[in-house]
Amino acid sequence: MAEFAYTARSMTGEQVAGSISAGNRREALAALGERALFPMAVDDAAPAKPAWRPVKKIKTELIASNLTQLADLLQNGVPLLGALNVLVEQAAHPVLAEVLADVRDQVVEGAPLEEAMEKHPQVFGDLTVSMVRAGSEGAFLEDALKRTADFLELQEELKGRVTGAMAYPAFLAVAGFLVTVVLVVFFVPKFAELYTQLEQKGGLPTATVALLWLSDTLGRYGVLLIVGAVGLTGWAQKAIQRPRGRELVDRWKLKLPVAGPIFLGTAVSRFCRVLGTLLRNGVPILRALEISQSSTGNSVLAKAVSESAENVSSGDTLSKPLGACGLIPPPVMAMIRIAEESNNLENVLINVADGIDRKINRQMDIMVRLVEPVMLMIMGTVIMFVLVALLLPVFDMSSTM
Repeated sequence: MAEFAYTARSMTGEQVAGSISAGNRREALAALGERALFPMAVDDAAPAKPAWRPVKKIKTELIASNLTQLADLLQNGVPLLGALNVLVEQAAHPVLAEVLADVRDQVVEGAPLEEAMEKHPQVFGDLTVSMVRAGSEGAFLEDALKRTADFLELQEELKGRVTGAMAYPAFLAVAGFLVTVVLVVFFVPKFAELYTQLEQKGGLPTATVALLWLSDTLGRYGVLLIVGAVGLTGWAQKAIQRPRGRELVDRWKLKLPVAGPIFLGTAVSRFCRVLGTLLRNGVPILRALEISQSSTGNSVLAKAVSESAENVSSGDTLSKPLGACGLIPPPVMAMIRIAEESNNLENVLINVADGIDRKINRQMDIMVRLVEPVMLMIMGTVIMFVLVALLLPVFDMSSTM
């Protein structure tokens, strides 16, 4: 039994407040009605959970599998609450079982499915919530759940490919960093006395002076630098969670030399796919734009879509304000413009999303292939700098003898 705090009015109009024990919020409302009280507010009186607790990460494949099972149950005539009960009972992951149970309890209390999912962003992302909201409003929830599951599986497959391809470059980066730190912190100081004598005789090369300074700094303040880096990372994570910080990061991501087009293509693809799916299932364009803007995963593009929706509401075409934002590639804008004229926008948007996804796969393959030689060059350059800075004074000394 849970404890609920309530504020209600009696039959005489007097306002009363108190607490009541019930299985859920609906039972608490029914109990207040039996006491001839008209509830004004009923909230959970249980103590708040701690802000942080260690949880097991839920794999994307497991989330996609549960979405597919939910769609199959609904498609075969099982009511939503019954389907959620089945998922809760068979959930093997303890955290997922807890999340699904909370979603079920919220649905029991009358909350829409998308709102219940939205309260668990660590499990159900923006795209999932947007698609479920669209499916609920357009009466194609089963199809929306299956499309979302397919997209999550495709995204996880691409992520697995990238992770596998990046394993060797990441190993090179870590190995190179550790070798450099060992050389600078432990190996360079052994030459300090020799370099001091050489400096008194005729000075040291600039590279050697820089290396000695770096070695001395890391030896004295290495711990403080590590603590500062950890603190800066924590501050940056909190700043990114704010709207202004997230917008700055999203804008910066779009300007990256090689990864920027991939980030932009991914956001545009998600927007086109969700908008096309909504329009194909009869959702009005203004409502479809409102839902699809939150599925882009990029606040800069979402802001541009929001401004486009305002222009569309005033009678403008969709292609005109979208083209003015400068984020949608010109070929895509040309296809959208022609699709509007031919009244075939929903099909063209989905085809555009498929084409962008294929292009992103090619770009990802190229980027992954470039990472390995780039890491080798960086690691070789750093180690070469350390060795040259160490040996230059020795060469100078031998030439003067």
